[in-house]
Amino acid sequence: MIKTDILIIGAGPTGLFAVFEAGLLKLRCHIIDALPQIGGQLAELYPKKPIFDIPGFPEVLAGDLVNNLMEQIKQFQPGFTLGERAETIEKLDDGTFIVTTDKGKKHHANAVAIAGGLGSFEPRKPLIEDIAFYEDKGVKYFIKNPEKFRDKKVVIAGGGDSALDWSIFLSNVASEVTLIHRRNEFRGALDSVEKVQELKNLGKIKLITPGEVVGLNGAERLESIDIDENGAHRKIETDYFIPLFGLSPKLGPIANWGLEIEKNAIKVDNALDYQTNVPGIYAIGDINTYPGKLKLILCGFHEATLMCQSVYQRLNPGKKYVMKYTTVSGVDGFDGSRKEAEKAVVKSID
Repeated sequence: MIKTDILIIGAGPTGLFAVFEAGLLKLRCHIIDALPQIGGQLAELYPKKPIFDIPGFPEVLAGDLVNNLMEQIKQFQPGFTLGERAETIEKLDDGTFIVTTDKGKKHHANAVAIAGGLGSFEPRKPLIEDIAFYEDKGVKYFIKNPEKFRDKKVVIAGGGDSALDWSIFLSNVASEVTLIHRRNEFRGALDSVEKVQELKNLGKIKLITPGEVVGLNGAERLESIDIDENGAHRKIETDYFIPLFGLSPKLGPIANWGLEIEKNAIKVDNALDYQTNVPGIYAIGDINTYPGKLKLILCGFHEATLMCQSVYQRLNPGKKYVMKYTTVSGVDGFDGSRKEAEKAVVKSID
């Protein structure tokens, strides 16, 4: 049983920043995310795309923002349960919660903050007959451990950043990398497209465009794939097929938690603390809705801050909290570290 003050569901920017605000209040956090890495949409969909509306950053790459947030919160030592989906929630008599993942891992928390972005992301699967049979038998929708593909033949399908980036990365790991896209043009970062072109010229990546995977073969696990290339059919031997067609957002099991839902979003009280209709459960970031809601990262940061203040009062009823700016109070981490502004000196000037 993992125990924590605030259980955050969603490791996107809003969930990560909530760890920092909670840490200032001496509250510990643990994060659950169905994706195998932190960062949510920023890491999975557009890590190399610039964001222009983060205060203090005229321009910041999505992946760099995630890295900066991780650096900001590391002294508060959050725990992570990645690659597992929050499946069920049980409210105990004392007002605390037990959240269990789809893999049976239990988490005991005083409060729950749902920061799941647009919901529980599920991979968009190609419409190929028997693809479900080959899942975990050669078909992968996520790359958790690149070493799994060491010296293997890998086919990647897709035309976005994820397909380009993983083709580049695995070209130095796998024995053979084939990238298939149904169009000649790729929609990704220019440097990634140029890098794939360079690796193709060097013979380190095989490129098939326009082309589409239309069949999978193998008795017990994947052995080869059928490709439609400009109307001609051919077969390629491979150990792994990795379709990277993006993610489909869904509320998933959270929709069955007794929360008030409106247009696939969770209704919250924005007049106070972004609490749901169930006391002790909050929703922050893109997953919530209220009058005037804007789905912006900076709005999620604001909501995370007020949520943490509310949880503090929930856990410390009647105790007055005097907010101090970090320029005055500094930041004390759970790891014993301290960040503070340089102390002023008292000295006369001759």
